[in-house]
Amino acid sequence: MGRILTKEDVKQILQGRFKEDTCTRLKDIPSPGLFKDIKKASRRIKEAIELNQKIAIVGDYDVDGVVSSVILSEFFDDLGVEYELVIPNRFSDGYGLNPQIVQRVDAKVIVTVDNGISALEAAQICKERGIDLIITDHHSVPACIPNAYAIVNPKQQDCTFPNSEICGAQVAWYLVASLKESLKIRYDLAKFLDLLSIAIMADMMELKDINRVMTQKGIQALNCSKRVSILAIKEYFSKDSIEADDISFLIAPLINSSGRMEDAIYSYEFLKSKSFEDAIEKLEYIVHLNNCRKDEEKILFEASLKQIKDDDNIIVVWGEEWHEGVIGIVASRLAKRFKKPAVVFCIKEDEAKGSARSVGEIDILNLIKSSEDILLGYGGHKGAAGVAIKKENLTLFKKQLLSASKNLTTEEFEENSDILGEILLKDVDFELLEILEKFEPYGQKNPKPNFILKNLTIKIDRIIGRDGRHLKLILQHSNHTIEALFFNYDKPVKRGDVVEIVCSISKNLYRGLVTPQLLIKELVST
Repeated sequence: MGRILTKEDVKQILQGRFKEDTCTRLKDIPSPGLFKDIKKASRRIKEAIELNQKIAIVGDYDVDGVVSSVILSEFFDDLGVEYELVIPNRFSDGYGLNPQIVQRVDAKVIVTVDNGISALEAAQICKERGIDLIITDHHSVPACIPNAYAIVNPKQQDCTFPNSEICGAQVAWYLVASLKESLKIRYDLAKFLDLLSIAIMADMMELKDINRVMTQKGIQALNCSKRVSILAIKEYFSKDSIEADDISFLIAPLINSSGRMEDAIYSYEFLKSKSFEDAIEKLEYIVHLNNCRKDEEKILFEASLKQIKDDDNIIVVWGEEWHEGVIGIVASRLAKRFKKPAVVFCIKEDEAKGSARSVGEIDILNLIKSSEDILLGYGGHKGAAGVAIKKENLTLFKKQLLSASKNLTTEEFEENSDILGEILLKDVDFELLEILEKFEPYGQKNPKPNFILKNLTIKIDRIIGRDGRHLKLILQHSNHTIEALFFNYDKPVKRGDVVEIVCSISKNLYRGLVTPQLLIKELVST
């Protein structure tokens, strides 16, 4: 790794990640008018409002889709506009706008949020029924697109919006911004920044440029938010403040859990709660669903492990009646654990639904596309995708994916860009914590920095956790000591061992005192 890094080196390296960002303040973010079709879409919605024509919003069951639905519906609420809301149920409706949803909606205008770019059949039915379909989405655009009244998606080739890697909630927010202009009204668009930060991080968008600015401002907004659902989360989980990691590891999984386990409408209604008591009551039920999700996930993860071969470049596993709501998380856990892409299928009768997650620079959607002749449908983006297939074709699909993944290079698998270099234990202090904090939030394209520390002596070792799978260590170098945690440790160590570690640095808040602590990723005895 070369020379040992100083704190100033760390600062310079992290600063360098954003040297090409064109947007560093909220006032720099691109104008709504740069989206293809956005003016056409907002003019049609304005006309529907003025003529009292019925409008329907069709969302999605993940965090991004729920937040998108909240943003557009809350805007309509504030204006006193009537609308019908449909958030498809994962189990009974499937993903996105489909013919069955169009048939049950009574509206002259349908606006999709965070879905719709693949809804060919539904768009045709809208045409036949005289419904103007406005699609707002951010997913990859297929070769054949729906015949809709307007499509607002930054990934369209002829769209001039400069940031294509934004989430569905941001596209919905931009539609609201365009509507504000069309309707010539005063409206505080900043009121949604709290929710936008949750959607951006939950959908694992690149945390650079516009996404970085909106998330940073959004986290600030979360901490002074008067939204009762946010106040309920802070109260329930005893949070004085909300940080980026709280979104990734607490808030996003909670909001996702209702759509995974039962129906996303519970999370939608929670986010739109009007009273604190109501929010707490709804949150308690969502916490229950999230606990059920964790139990189900553990069962599936352990079942998946039995099907994995070490020498395969990609993981493809399936099971009869596996819980459809958690296959995405299991795919994510497998990809992380084995450092290779993973596709997890649940089989129901003669069909299988799959969820895929990637690693490194591997384009999982492209790999899936190579088998499109045997698929019932697929969609998503480079890092995550959904796929449907006949049960009888699963073995062939796995064989084709294994074949397609043989050409992947070692570099494509690697995710080591987050190791900044070697530092000395004496430099792990409050000042370094502040430097690291300055470049938050960490995530896609701005990975949380990992460091190498060498020649550390284990002074104290203690097994912790209910199932005894975690380690708490006190490490020493010269006359400096620090506390370190090693979750799901895979290397037995003992007091007196000299070790080298790869770790990240986090804040440990104990009785009002903030100290740095190490989170160990890899440990080698020397």
